[in-house]
Formats: sequence, C-alpha cells, structure tokens
Amino acid sequence: TTRPFVPPASLNHFDFRQRQREKPRPTSPAFYTARPEFYDQLSSLESALQHAKTALTTCHLLPLPQFAREALPPRINAWVDKRELGLKLRSTLTTSRYRRVVLVLNELETYRSIAEKAGIAELQEGIRGITELFERADAATMLARGKAKPVKFDEYGRSYTLGKRKTSSARVWIVPVQQPPADKSTSQSISAAAETDTALTALLDPNSSSKSNEPVSVAQILVNNTPLSTYFPIPADRTRVIHPIKLAGLLGAYNIFAIVRGGGTSGQSGALAHGIAKGLAAHEPDVATILRKAKLLRRDPRMVERKKPGLAKARKRYAWVKR
Repeated sequence: TTRPFVPPASLNHFDFRQRQREKPRPTSPAFYTARPEFYDQLSSLESALQHAKTALTTCHLLPLPQFAREALPPRINAWVDKRELGLKLRSTLTTSRYRRVVLVLNELETYRSIAEKAGIAELQEGIRGITELFERADAATMLARGKAKPVKFDEYGRSYTLGKRKTSSARVWIVPVQQPPADKSTSQSISAAAETDTALTALLDPNSSSKSNEPVSVAQILVNNTPLSTYFPIPADRTRVIHPIKLAGLLGAYNIFAIVRGGGTSGQSGALAHGIAKGLAAHEPDVATILRKAKLLRRDPRMVERKKPGLAKARKRYAWVKR
C-alpha cells in the first residue's frame, strides 16, 4: 500500500515547534567523556595551579632560578593512595591517571612553599586549603615514621643511645670529659697532635707506658665494665669502635660506657660504633654531617644469610661423591 499524498498547504495550522524537545545543556565540559567527575576535578586543580602560577609571576617569583629551587625545603607529602582517591573522585583510577593528579598536587605544593618563603600568606592558605583535601588522614604519623627520635640528655649531661648490628645491640652512655686544671708550663709544652696521639694510645692500649711526663687523657671506653682493649682483643674490632671518634676529631673529649648483648665480637663492635656515632652527633651537631656522609649514623641492614636445607651452609655445598 502507498501512503496518501498530503498537500503541504493543509498543514499550515499545525505548530511543529511544540513537538520539538530542547536537549538539556550538559553541566560539565567533560559530560561526554567516560569519567566526567575525574576530569572535572583535574580541570579544577589545573585551574588552581594556573592561578597560583599567575600570582607568583605577577610578584616576580617565577620563573625561579635553579639555585633558588634547590634552596627550597625538601617536599615530603603524604597523598591518599589510588583507591582512596578514586573514591573521592567517584571513579576507578588507573596508575597513569593517579600519577597525573599527584603531579599537579606536587606542583601546587612547590608553589605553596615559594609563597611561604616570600611571605604571601593569602596565596599560601588558599593552596593549603586545596592540598589538604587530598592528604592522608594519618599524614602526620606517616611523615614522622622515618624521623629519628632526638637524643635526650640527663641532668649530668649524659646522652643515651642504642646501636645495633646483626643480632647485637649496644646501649651507650656518653659524658663529656671534665678536664682537670693543668699548669701553664705543662700546657704550653704539649701540642694538640701529641694530646690526640696520647688519647688514641690510651684507648687502644691502656697498659702502654709513656716515658715522657705528659699527662694521660682521662677519657676512657668501658664495655660491660671492662676496658676496650681487654673486651675486644682483635685490633680490627677496636679500630671499628674508635673510627667514629677519630673521624669526628673528638679523641679524648668524652667518656663512653656501654652495655653490649648478643652476637659475636664483630657484631658487638659494629653496634657499639653505631651507638657512639649517634651519641657524638647529639653532643656535637657540627660533626653530624661528617658522620652521616661516612654512613655511621645508619643502621647496617645486612644480616647473616640463613642455612639452606641440603647445603653445608648458606651457599656452601657438600663435596660431590660418585659412590
């Protein structure tokens, strides 16, 4: 069958505008993307980043020279993880999208530190209000996890530190030496190098006798109420214990008392050196950088490898026998 012909003039009395439905305008520019909530939040963060950059450029703080960027305090942030950020944005995030958001947040935090150094409080508070929304709830606990606890001093000026190496541990007390008043004639005849040699000799071998009339240093190291040279008969162990004191240039300046437990002589001497280095860094903050660069303030994580079944030791095998 064919449809009957309807002349267009007979349709003049119909109003077709009422039948046309107007399409609602999307509320977001990212409405037709797969993840509009994610891209809306990302665009708002990038907009805030651009506003902060414009404000710092107006104040002639950007672009920042390389030496000025290196002088900024190190950025330590604790952003929410990928799953929690996805819940905040109501979208499943891939690793690339998560990194994209973190890069913008890190740049915002850099601009906040620049504004803080420049004294622009309004911009600093505005950026801080944005970045706080993406920080972990336990950010303070997480950031304080890697920080070393400050060494405390008692009323006598003694410091208490704990050193570890392998399965050994050493509790170390360090107290400054109270130098007795010396005669002027004696003090003029003794040089600084001679005092250092005397202190080192007295620490490594307290039974050694000096033919000269030079006064012996009153500094000493007692390990489990035993002199250092008696407790550690191997010279390498004594050298390991004395190493942080020699490196800091503080021979004869402190009395050291230690209680060591566990392990052998190698582990105990390493634990004692670790505790001494931490105590010297607390007494003399100027030498902390030297000790840190020498890796004496860091606990050595190496441990003895376990024995394997079927092997003589950790890696040693038994001799192969044909019959």
